[in-house]
Parts: sequence; structure tokens; C-alpha cells
Amino acid sequence: MRTTTAPETVAELVARQWGDHRPGLMYEGADARRHVLSHHRTAQEAAARAALLVDLMPPGAEPHIGVLLDNTPEFPFWLGAAALAGAAVAGINPTRRGPELARDILHTECRILITERAHLPLLRGLDLPGVRMLVTDTEEYAALLAPYAAAKPGDVVPTAPGPATRLLLYFTSGSTGAPKAAVCSQGRLAGAGASLARSFSVGEDDVHYVCMPLFHGNAVIADWLPALVGGAAVALRRRFSASAFLGDVRAYGATYFTYVGRAIQYLLATPPTPDDRAHSLRLGFGTEAGAVDAARFAERFGVRLVEGYGATEGGASVQRTPDTPPGALGRAGAGDDLAVIDPETGRECPPAVLDGQGRLSNGSEAIGELVNRGRSLFEGYWRNPDAEAARTRDGWYWTGDLFFRDAEGFLYFAGRTDDRLRVDSENLAAAVIENILARWPAAEAVAVYAVPDEVAGDQVMAAVSLREGARFDPDDFAAFLAAQPDLGTKMSPRYVRIVPAMPVTATNKVHRVSLRRAGFRCAPDPVWHRTPTGTYTPLSPPDLSALLARYASHGRSPLLDR
Repeated sequence: MRTTTAPETVAELVARQWGDHRPGLMYEGADARRHVLSHHRTAQEAAARAALLVDLMPPGAEPHIGVLLDNTPEFPFWLGAAALAGAAVAGINPTRRGPELARDILHTECRILITERAHLPLLRGLDLPGVRMLVTDTEEYAALLAPYAAAKPGDVVPTAPGPATRLLLYFTSGSTGAPKAAVCSQGRLAGAGASLARSFSVGEDDVHYVCMPLFHGNAVIADWLPALVGGAAVALRRRFSASAFLGDVRAYGATYFTYVGRAIQYLLATPPTPDDRAHSLRLGFGTEAGAVDAARFAERFGVRLVEGYGATEGGASVQRTPDTPPGALGRAGAGDDLAVIDPETGRECPPAVLDGQGRLSNGSEAIGELVNRGRSLFEGYWRNPDAEAARTRDGWYWTGDLFFRDAEGFLYFAGRTDDRLRVDSENLAAAVIENILARWPAAEAVAVYAVPDEVAGDQVMAAVSLREGARFDPDDFAAFLAAQPDLGTKMSPRYVRIVPAMPVTATNKVHRVSLRRAGFRCAPDPVWHRTPTGTYTPLSPPDLSALLARYASHGRSPLLDR
């Protein structure tokens, strides 16, 4: 049984599993069969790897290990091992390539890299001086671990890790520049896991389905850790699969899962079946599903989705309360002094004006950057003082995210600061426009982003993937836009790109960089452009040539290649 004592470290949580022989870790093996390990066995495996880690780490080196794995059992084993040994895990993104991949490993000063044979081609030819590689699915690795099989959690290091001990160096998914490695201590992570376990009443009968990648903070902080706190079992999916989702949920008896990016849209795009509600899921927790798709998900699968807010950095959090209105994320967490600030003036934005259906009518004034003016749990970025200073300027923590706040103090997410558009001197938030366009019945997924205007500022462009069997009807789309009371006069897309599938990152977030970079020069995808009368016509090759000539005449052509 779980103790009621609040955990101070993740090492303590791992050690608590010792002697608990209930199912703790479930996964599909290389033999395509599902396997079950007890909580005790997972702690035993973590202890063995922790003891090995202590012996392998060079004297005087930063105790950092890189983990380049899919969601195999080795990933949580090494998370637990690092916690017990007082080391830190750098989650290495397998979609990175060449010098960028090497940079992530070397920047975080990893002296040991844990990987698997499937990822060895990514590492071939990389210059990784001083990095020792352990390949988990090999006989050599098994032989290396064998002498440590009798290790116990409390015997790994002479002094137990403390709350301030680093555990994660997890990269944030910034849209520009090199990713920043956020520092996460054991104390902060244990506290975050305990808070979520309380909020969602996680218990020993729960099964947490981990289908988001464990190299990303969402899967570790919002899925693995609450399970560890509550004594729940964890079921792993090597990589997210919309088609395998319900089958896994039923096979494992999953009750909870997390999501990011477009995962919910992918699940909604699967063919409906009469038994869509025949499962054990009770809750999904994540970000960026959107109110429209969250409602569709609940109607189809009978599962409530809770949208949350909290970055890996931990600088600000929004707590959902029972009276949180639809579309809102909640109010400021305990101890936070959150404000929505106009970054140009430094002044607080006025409250949002919402109609009876929760539609925003004063977005240009109400939307600003979410700032924590109180105490912050931000622990910095590894070896990146400039990025730290940008986050904590003027003594406040600047989240880099756009929000608006209603008259009762509830906060609503409006996108990233990088996703802000300036159209005819009016500031717009991409996420607000996306939420409106998502109501169009033909749309399966929508992404809104800025393209440079040929004279000044930006224009709105939308990438749209259509539902199966649907086609882009320009008249229907224009009529839909005209019927939306909260679509401001500057919000209608100048350009609409029809994509066969939305481009996404490894964490299922929309790959906005690639969309912005292509802009309206994205053949063979068809692009429609809005005429002065509000109708949409195809952007033909002659139209494109004339448009590019206008950019050249105003000296704005270089902006199209930014």
C-alpha cells in the first residue's frame, strides 16, 4: 500500500515500489506479446542500473546520461536509476539528425548514452568524444548488467539524493534556435507528480497509458510520475498509434492517458465503431486539443479531457477548479501571481469580453503574454544564461505563451508568442483563429500561422486537413467564416493551404516552422487565396508570379525565406 507521507524526492518514490508485487509495468515486447512486471521488479531493475551507473560514471564528470529510446521498459528503468543514483537524464529526441543530435548530447554533457539498435543509424558518423554508448537490446548490455542484479534501491549511493538533486535535463520544443535544456530537480518533480495524483485521484487500481514519448516532459511529468505517486501501473506504447489506441486501452485496462498536440485529432480521425465507449478510460489530460475536439472526443468515447497548463520549466501553473468554465484552463496556482501583460507596453491587459457562448470579442486588447510576478519554480536552463535571462527579465517569469483572462480571473490559452500575427497593425493570436476555424464541419485539423504581407506586417494563412470524403468548397468556407460572430475583420485567412495530413513533430505538435517556411509556395498542395470580395479562388501559377513580383517591388522578398 502507498504511504500517505508527501514524497520529497523521486528516489523515494522509486524505492517505495520495493516489495510491491502487484502489476507495475506493462508493455509489448519484441515478440509482439504483452508482458507484465511487478512494481518490485521495476524498482529492482532501476536499482541494478543505478549501481551500474555509479561504477561507469567517470570521476569528476557531471552525472548526466542521455536516453535515446522509444517507450520501451528501459526508459522508465533508467529514469528510476538516475533518481536512485543522484544523476540526471537528458531526453534525446530521435527526430533530430546529424550535428543537431550530437549537439543535444554534448550540450548536456552526457558521458553515457543509453540507446537501442533501432536508433544506431542516427548515431553513425557522429563525433561524440567522451560519450560511452550502451545498447540495451544486446547481449553485451545484459552481461554488463548481470553483476548488479542483487542491488537494492537504498544501497546504490552512500548519501540519498535530496530535493535539489537534478533529475531531468529535458529539452523544450522551441520553434527557433537550438532547444533549451530545462533543469528539473527531484523535489520539484516529486511535488508535481503528487499534485497531479491528488487532482485526479490516482490510486492503486489505475493504469496509466503512456503513449506520448518519454523524452518529452508531458509523458514523464504528467503520466509516469503521478502513477509512481499513486501506486498505479504504467502501460507503455513504443510510439503513439491512433489505430492501436483503443486496443491497447482495453488490453491493459487503462484508466488515464496524456496527450499533446494533434493526438486527439488523430484519434478522432479513426473510423467510428459501435463499441467506441467499451473501455476503462476515465480521463485524458493534456494540451492543445481545443474545446471543439474535446467535446467531440467526450461525445464519441465518453471520456472527459482536461486541458492543463504547465511547462517543463515549471515557471507558472494554472490550476483547474470545479467552476472553471468551458474553454478556460483555470486560475493561477497556489503561490503564483499570474498576469496577462502586453509585452510592448509592460501593462496588464484588460479583461476579456466573452459572449454567452464563450466567444472572445476584444482579442486585440485582451490577449497578452502570461507572466508570473510571484515566486517561480523555474530552475534554469543548462548552460544557457541568455535564455534564462530572457525568461526572468524585470524580476518576473515570462512564459512565452499568450493568454487572456476573463472578469472572474479564469485564464484561457491563446497560443505561443511565436504564433502571434500582426495584421494591419492589429495583434492576433493564432490559437484563437484556429479554435474558430475548427468549427468548420469539413475540417479535420487546422493550423494558423503568419506569412509576411507584401507591404507591411503579416497576413493570416491556414493549413487545413479535411475529413475523409470532404473537399474544399470555397463558397461554403466563405459562408462559414461570415457566420462566425467572433471572427474579427482581420482574422479571415488570406491564404488556405489544403494538406493531406498536418505536419507534426515527434511530440505530435504541429510543425509550424515548416509551414511558415513554405508559406504559400507549397506545391503540390493546393492554395486558395481570398479576393477583396471575400471569396476564395485557387492561387494559380500566374497569380503566384504576380504576388512574388509585388513582394520584390516592396523589397520584402527576403522575408519569404526567413
